[in-house]
Amino acid sequence: MGAWFARYLRRHLDGLSLPLWSASPVAGHPGPLVIYSNHPAWWDAATIILLANRLYPGRDHRAPFDAAMLAKYRIFERLGAFGVDLDSPRGAAQFLAAARAILARPGATIWITAQGRFQDVRVRPLGLRPGVARLAELAPDTLFVPLALEYAFWDERGAEAFAAFGPALSGADLAALPRPERLARLEGALTETLDRLAADVMSREPQRFRPVLAGRKGVGGIYDLWRAAAARLRGRRFDPAHRSAGE
Repeated sequence: MGAWFARYLRRHLDGLSLPLWSASPVAGHPGPLVIYSNHPAWWDAATIILLANRLYPGRDHRAPFDAAMLAKYRIFERLGAFGVDLDSPRGAAQFLAAARAILARPGATIWITAQGRFQDVRVRPLGLRPGVARLAELAPDTLFVPLALEYAFWDERGAEAFAAFGPALSGADLAALPRPERLARLEGALTETLDRLAADVMSREPQRFRPVLAGRKGVGGIYDLWRAAAARLRGRRFDPAHRSAGE
């Protein structure tokens, strides 16, 4: 499915990139990982699946998913998602019980869109749901990694997907804090990562990023076929991109 989502993203977006400063994924950590992010768009699930596939290929990946949405998109259940009722105390208990079992496994990784609902990338404060902070109590050997997600239109017809990992936080250090302070620490780390990513995205400077996956360039269809034929007649190499490298 990682290969399928890669083809899907190439077809519909202009690519997925990480800024050069993005912290190296802690794939070698022997304990569990909790990678928690903002939730700006429908594309988040596909982006996360690609990051998991490319950067953490040897780990066991799971993710909480709105139960109502999981009923519509059953494929994600087969990919490791588990349903959570976001609007009831029962759902919170389900989430913690499932997370406890997952974090007890070697090499476990939980990906959480911690806002719980779609939110614009510019919303401050982020309003993370408190459940993500409870996980430090369940498995203090967990590392918590903030993941900033953003999508923007640059020079091509498709949007660019951008992701950035912030520095990891120790679960044991977080567990030593009162719950409100713990949640604030997690939210602060993600906010800093989002703000730094936003500055790079607004710069529109590709050299600040390294590609994870390149998308399809150009307009497509008959128009690009005509452009390609015209380039061949002139003895030139056809580049479908709106702006060629170096321009």
